[in-house]
Amino acid sequence: MDLKEIQNLIKFVAKSGANEVKLEMEDVKITIKTGAEKTETTIVQQAPTAPVHMAPAPVQPAITTADSTADSAKEESKYVTIKSPIIGTFYRRPSPDKPIFVEVGSTINPGDTVCIIEAMKLFNEIESEISGKIVKVLVEDASPVEFDQPLFLVDPS
Repeated sequence: MDLKEIQNLIKFVAKSGANEVKLEMEDVKITIKTGAEKTETTIVQQAPTAPVHMAPAPVQPAITTADSTADSAKEESKYVTIKSPIIGTFYRRPSPDKPIFVEVGSTINPGDTVCIIEAMKLFNEIESEISGKIVKVLVEDASPVEFDQPLFLVDPS
């Protein structure tokens, strides 16, 4: 079961009103407990790993080696990050039949719409505050995003 499927399961359980759901498969056991204050997810793999506790909308982990992490940190330090100003669902296009707002390599200017974040049935256009070139899209289309979560890397030069 991949991270996207787990996120969708968490959303489904939270919306259903159930207090607790347990799912056991061949190699994974998942328990999702919801309450008035928080949602807690425990994932236990049958391998000798410790349980993992996840927030309601977990950030996708970056899987890298120590050397490549240092290299990518140096490389990314010259870029400006466009972050989410609100919690919601990230969309790269205005509607399913319309083209994507920006792609890797797109040049943006202040005021250009880079994405939409849906929050409470309102579609909020997120505009760029900088000019530059999109280097990396950090979030998948139709994914949940948290406040201040990085969305795009922009090369301002």
